[in-house]
Amino acid sequence: MIGIALVVVVAGVSYALRNKVRGRPVPDKLKPGQPIPDFQAVDEDGNRVSSAELAGTPTVLLFVRGSWCPFCSKQVADLTRVYKEITDSGAKLILVTPKPLATTRRVAEMFDVDFRFWLDESLEIAKQLGLVLAAGVPDDNRKEYGEDTLWPTTLVLDANGIIRFTELSRFIADRPNPEKMLNVLGNL
Repeated sequence: MIGIALVVVVAGVSYALRNKVRGRPVPDKLKPGQPIPDFQAVDEDGNRVSSAELAGTPTVLLFVRGSWCPFCSKQVADLTRVYKEITDSGAKLILVTPKPLATTRRVAEMFDVDFRFWLDESLEIAKQLGLVLAAGVPDDNRKEYGEDTLWPTTLVLDANGIIRFTELSRFIADRPNPEKMLNVLGNL
């Protein structure tokens, strides 16, 4: 009897972990082959920018939660190592974050590369694209960043603004390997 109960528990945990690792499905608006939806943001200099401005150049667009997230910080650090390869491919790299403007400027200065930061402080872009992670900000950081954040996501767009690669993190600690982005860029 104990053996059967143990098998049931192990099977249940395995099923739950398998589904968790599978992660969220890609929202229809962000599936490869779709044009990037039109959205507005603010850059790190406080200027209004639009996704329409991405046409004409391949783009790696990363949605990152913020410097309070150790996994996002590691992802940005990993990108600094392949930044030259991304830009040498003719692509631009833009990080979309819900962080406040002052915090984003400090992070931009900390990394000595020409990342572009687009701000989504109110999570309007994340809502529009289906990337809101409800209650995703740890309690210790909610005073500065609020309760909700965005789901870490990577998009690669071709020069026509068509999504060619989409990856949502399977779980919060997971981030795509930068080599995947480089491979897609190399095939555009």
